[in-house]
Amino acid sequence: MFGRWLKPNGANRSRTDTGGPGHLIDLRNVVKTYQSAAGSFTALKGVNLTVDAGEFVAVIGKSGSGKSTLINMITGIDRPTSGEVFVGGTPVHTLGEGRMSVWRGRNLGIIFQFFQLLPSLSVIENVMLPMDFCNMYRPSERHARALHLLEQVEMADQAHKLPSAISGGQQQRVAIARALANDPPILIADEPTGNLDSKTSAAVFQLFENLVNAGKTIVMVTHDNDLARRATRSVIVSDGEIVNQYLARALPRLSLDQLITVTRQIDRLTYEPGQPIVRQGAEAEYFYIITKGRVEVIIDQPGGGELIAEVLGEGQYFGEQALLGGGVRNATVRAAHDNGVVEVVALDRNEFHALLAESEGTRADVERVAAERRAANSDARAALT
Repeated sequence: MFGRWLKPNGANRSRTDTGGPGHLIDLRNVVKTYQSAAGSFTALKGVNLTVDAGEFVAVIGKSGSGKSTLINMITGIDRPTSGEVFVGGTPVHTLGEGRMSVWRGRNLGIIFQFFQLLPSLSVIENVMLPMDFCNMYRPSERHARALHLLEQVEMADQAHKLPSAISGGQQQRVAIARALANDPPILIADEPTGNLDSKTSAAVFQLFENLVNAGKTIVMVTHDNDLARRATRSVIVSDGEIVNQYLARALPRLSLDQLITVTRQIDRLTYEPGQPIVRQGAEAEYFYIITKGRVEVIIDQPGGGELIAEVLGEGQYFGEQALLGGGVRNATVRAAHDNGVVEVVALDRNEFHALLAESEGTRADVERVAAERRAANSDARAALT
């Protein structure tokens, strides 16, 4: 599904460059403040976010957290009060309204919760509309392309019906086809399954996964944590700020409320290359998650010297073995010498145990990893004797 025929083949194309260095989407210290009769309200508070080509990113958070505002910054539907928004190298925050609408039509496919199909146009006319608006593809090609897109979402047999004559799930499939009309590199979906039943939601999500496999980049706002876990990664928004993404990656079984709580408890620490983070024989005080760089797990050799037993990278954690066993560290962990500054977040002993008590799934995952590492360390020490 969504194979080679989605490659650019139309005339008059002017596209965001998705190649080269840097990130496909890059939000830099974005602040959005709204003014009203009741006073000012800051919906986004210095948000930094990057998305690379080919990622499937789920944006999750409670109602009013700022997630839809975040999406509106990427699409240019709204503008930041301060900060910068780059999409494929284009400074979206600087575009005027005229240039913005053309840029958006050629580079983004937007899928809304309430479908936003024009009620007076047929299904196929709705899919052709973006091509007409942006003068994409030759006029003689547009009908055939729209029909082919509808075939891919299993809606070709409904092509000449009005939106009111088809179901909500079918309308969302049409909306996906419309979003693909100009073959944009990026799809933005705002609660695309919010009005669908669970079976239809799963089918729509499968369409998204197929699109990512075909090379698209998708940023999707969703309230469904189960669907969000199937994305490449999740970005959690709380009170206008992004919850640490590496925490969500390292401990995927935590609920949204638990992730928000833990984010407020963690300490952020930085270490220079070669600097020890924990030392063998020391009392265990913290649980660590790596957010930048790599660390080396070191085992002392009986006759002197050391053995690098394991190298851990971003999104992985360490320090759990001694905390679970109530003992001392059985290895030294240091910032890798060859990878620049290492950044970690740390959760103290009491907060760590409270977290495991609240999440049985997280406890099971951490205990499994600890057991695997104990076995690996034992094997490494046995090999030294």
